[in-house]
Amino acid sequence: MVRLGVLVSGSGTNLQSILDACAAGSIDARVAVVISNVSSAYALTRAQNAGVPTRVVSHKEYPDRDAFDAELVSVLKGYDVELVCLAGFMRILTPGFIRAFPGRIMNIHPALLPSFPGLDVRQAAIDHGVRFSGCTVHFVDEGVDTGPIIIQAVVPVYPDDTEESLRDRILKREHQIYPGAIQLYAQGRLSISGRRVLIQDHHHDEAACLINPSLDF
Repeated sequence: MVRLGVLVSGSGTNLQSILDACAAGSIDARVAVVISNVSSAYALTRAQNAGVPTRVVSHKEYPDRDAFDAELVSVLKGYDVELVCLAGFMRILTPGFIRAFPGRIMNIHPALLPSFPGLDVRQAAIDHGVRFSGCTVHFVDEGVDTGPIIIQAVVPVYPDDTEESLRDRILKREHQIYPGAIQLYAQGRLSISGRRVLIQDHHHDEAACLINPSLDF
């Protein structure tokens, strides 16, 4: 059973998907601790409702990013965390933090990386006129949204989409693939080879294809 440490800053819908998957036994993991840098984050309430320990570590109380991240590492290791999951954690991690959990930090991003890294990506996808967007679970490296990709889900982008409608469509898939990525890790099926994440015993469909708009015209 993999012990998870989840870092959050906001409402925590992806945290909830992980908590629900743990409770259902659909992933071989349990959340050992939820840490937020924001004391008012509703994600903390979600964790408390699930009986999961919570900690608030405010970045405002530390002189620099290195000191803040050192405290995060200390708390996570105090709970014997094996895999760190970022779920709407609005802080860029320092190299020191990354090196404390090499190959053991995951993040969920609401776009199809490497396209549209950073913030405000759903509106950026709409403005760019892409036909598809989606979400990505990746291992975290020392860049911003640059780590090796584990799993992605694709959704269509429609001409009448707003940032909100696209967000809702993507969120549904985020809540599917994040627990799925954690389960692949828990099963020991993931390995990193350069930029690629290899999945043991993965079967692919040669006929798989997505087209938007459809060719029914």
